[in-house]
Amino acid sequence: MMPSCPLCASADTAFYHRDARREYHRCRCCTLVFVPPAFRLGLQAERVVYDQHENSPHDPGYRRFLSRLFEPLKARLEPGARGLDFGAGPGPTLSVMFEEAGHRMAIYDPFYAPDASVLEQSYDFITATEVVEHLFAPGKELARLASLLRPGGWLGLMTKRVTDHATFTRWHYILDPTHVSFFSEATFRWLADELGMSVEFPAADVVLLHKRPS
Repeated sequence: MMPSCPLCASADTAFYHRDARREYHRCRCCTLVFVPPAFRLGLQAERVVYDQHENSPHDPGYRRFLSRLFEPLKARLEPGARGLDFGAGPGPTLSVMFEEAGHRMAIYDPFYAPDASVLEQSYDFITATEVVEHLFAPGKELARLASLLRPGGWLGLMTKRVTDHATFTRWHYILDPTHVSFFSEATFRWLADELGMSVEFPAADVVLLHKRPS
């Protein structure tokens, strides 16, 4: 049996690609490309990979990388907005950048900042940079994040996007064993419709989802 889609739960999925390590399937409903559960790393193996990351708010290059999301999102926020950086990693940086801009921030990461109480509060904006490609259950997690947004709130994501099959087969992005969910522009448009949000693509690898005001 083909595995169900981890984003939309559709059973209408098909084999998409196989490399030396694992398989990739594609959903015919939402177009997500995903790694079936049998090929995913365990939590401890994931943590070993993440511990190798050396991101830091003191790294100008990392700040430039994050600015692709930071700048367009900052331009859409009211002064003093409250935000959550979801999947902040071992060296939270985007939250520092928003705090420097006058916004109040909380952080969450299942490995490095696991205080789940922040997931029971509401926010004007939520960011997740280089996170969604790691999610085993992206449908559940993204719906939860959207539910934490106040009316008119923003969900800002950074992840590289699938373009076509030929490019996918040569893509460096799939070589990271912790990358298991791959979104295309069409996938994000499906997601926006599902969540009742509008969607923008203001920069390379950047997605802004806007919750409609009440």
